[in-house]
This record gives sequence, C-alpha cells and structure tokens, in this order.
Amino acid sequence: MTFSITRRRLLIGSAAGLGAISLTGCDDVAQNAKVQAVLEMAETLTMKSQRLLVPRDRLAREFSEADISPIFRSNGTSQPDGEDYARMMETGFAEWRLKIDGLVEHPVELSLADLKRLPSRTQITRHDCVEGWSAIGKWTGVPLGLILQSAGMRPGARYAVFYCADQLEQTIDGSGTYYESVDLIDAFHPQTILAYQLNGKDLDVAHGAPLRLRVERHLGYKHAKYLMRIEIKDSFASLWGGKGGFWEDRGYEWYAGI
Repeated sequence: MTFSITRRRLLIGSAAGLGAISLTGCDDVAQNAKVQAVLEMAETLTMKSQRLLVPRDRLAREFSEADISPIFRSNGTSQPDGEDYARMMETGFAEWRLKIDGLVEHPVELSLADLKRLPSRTQITRHDCVEGWSAIGKWTGVPLGLILQSAGMRPGARYAVFYCADQLEQTIDGSGTYYESVDLIDAFHPQTILAYQLNGKDLDVAHGAPLRLRVERHLGYKHAKYLMRIEIKDSFASLWGGKGGFWEDRGYEWYAGI
C-alpha cells in the first residue's frame, strides 16, 4: 500500500505530537535544543523550497456555496477573558479600534465601521486545524495588503505581527498574550484578509469577533482571532520567546504553509 504524505499531514502530526508529549509529562521535544535546531532547519528548507517553487500570488483552493460546512468549529479560545473585551462586546464593538503601527509611514487606528467602508474580498476556503479537523467557510473582509499599502512600509519592514485580545496565560511579562505573525510576502497575498464576516454574518465571539486574520495558505493556528493591533517589525528579537507567535514560542513551526 502506498501512502501520500503531505506537508499538511506532517505538520498536524508534528504539532499533535508535541502536545501529546507535554500532556504525558515526557521530555518535551520542543525544549530539546538539538531537536529544536533540526526542526528549525527543516522548517527553513521547507519555506525556501515552497517560495522557490510556488508563485507568490498563487491562490489557495476556493470552493462553492454548496461546499460550505454545516458546522464550523471555533479554533483556539472561544471567548477572551478580561473586562476590556467584555465592555467592547456590550457596545457591539463600537469602541473597538485596530491599531496599525511600527515600521510604517502613517500609523492609523481603524474602527470596524472604517474597515467595512473599505474595498472587501469574499472567499470560500478550507480551514485546516493542527488538531486534525477541517471546515469550509465563506469569509469576507479587507485585504491586509490594501491597509498596509496605505500605511506605507518603512525601510527594514519584514513582518506583520498581530496582537490579540485573548490572554491564554497570566504572566507579568505579557508572554501569555496571544499573538501571531507572517512575513510581508504572505501579508500582501491577495487571499490574506482581515475578516469581519463568516458565512454572510458578522463574526460571533467564538470565531474571533470583531476581526480575525485569514491567511489561507497556512494552517489554522496562524489565523489569529480578536485582533487589536498590527505592528510591522524587522525581527522577532524583542517579542517574548522570539519565535514570532504564541504557539511558536512553545514549539510549533513559525512557517505553517500548506
């Protein structure tokens, strides 16, 4: 019997394996320096290979209305803790603002109404979770590249870092705050959007209200929910674990392209 091993299956298996190791109390592979170095080398090779072989603007597969899943599970947090988020929920996110700063020429703050007035994109795509499930949904939002182009990239800009409202661990240094990042190649991809609707309705809390990232050529943990701020940076050196994301700081791959 012949088996086809795709990158998606390999990543799901790797991430699930890391989680299982942690839960069973065995030696955590993610904390083993030698193993981690090998994983990072493989990740770099995979990213460079995909970037070389796959055109930058190549689209992830899009589906029809008939393909939309009857149930779309929520990945990660289902509702952020904290009084600030609770207050925003009570007002229908009227007071919520998305801050865009860092290595940009024109830092801005945008309300949900501001975002909805901008040109939008709707796409029906498949969400692939590292836990092994998939679902197809129709997402509507603003192309991230459009907003970044308007803000203007300054010299040295390499990454877009997404800070979220959910705090998964209570830590003094803020390292428990959920965050993610992509490089500017993925940030400017035509299917990378800041989504405010799922299946024709405004996002509910479980799916990331009021705004979440959709970066369709990556696994689900890259699709950050509850967005509060986007910072353009030249490196991850000043960010907590220095790996570019909450789960990446805990052993997941930063490049989760599929």
